[in-house]
Amino acid sequence: MIEGPVNMIPPFQSEFLTPTKNFRQLSVLLAIRNAPTMSQHKIAKITHLSSSMVNNYIKELQQGGLITVTGKTNRTQEYHLTSLGRDELISLLVSYSAEIVQLYGGAKREIAERLHHMHLEDIRTVVLFGAAETAEVVHAAIKDTPLTVKAVVDSDPAKQGKPFNGLTIQKPEQLRGIDADAVVITSFGKQEEIHACVRQLVGEGIKVIKLSEL
Repeated sequence: MIEGPVNMIPPFQSEFLTPTKNFRQLSVLLAIRNAPTMSQHKIAKITHLSSSMVNNYIKELQQGGLITVTGKTNRTQEYHLTSLGRDELISLLVSYSAEIVQLYGGAKREIAERLHHMHLEDIRTVVLFGAAETAEVVHAAIKDTPLTVKAVVDSDPAKQGKPFNGLTIQKPEQLRGIDADAVVITSFGKQEEIHACVRQLVGEGIKVIKLSEL
């Protein structure tokens, strides 16, 4: 049985992975689990599906015994998971999580392999610029290499001063006082702008490497 609220899966917007029927069904089940009184229009909005697709999934889930529907109009209808629906939700979540872990592991291994090349170029210590999800993957990959992360910096004031895997996120200006061999830009956005900013801060003695260059 699911204990407590289940958060929605982030909107699926990918240039490489196409949402499957299982993913869409999982999204609808989660929406129903979180808010039984949610309208089909609202479910469509948060799952990024068309209203007609949501309607079809609702009918299919009801026919499969995964949900019950009460109320006669759109305004009064409520959707509830059956015990079979809760079991299916858990099964889909486990399968989804397993695939995400596999994708994460593949990305981590690929990045670690590229980071090893940095070590061959006599780079021993690095600073990560950009404390987002990508930095989490890079930081995890570095643990499988001889490299050491000396610091993490970010230009977002909301992140500065907060913990990041045992380190404290610092301001970009603090790069001047950090002794490291290279700065790795772990942000995908505005890489050229960040590269120019970091280069001004650290001078020519420290390598500045974009994530795309690893």
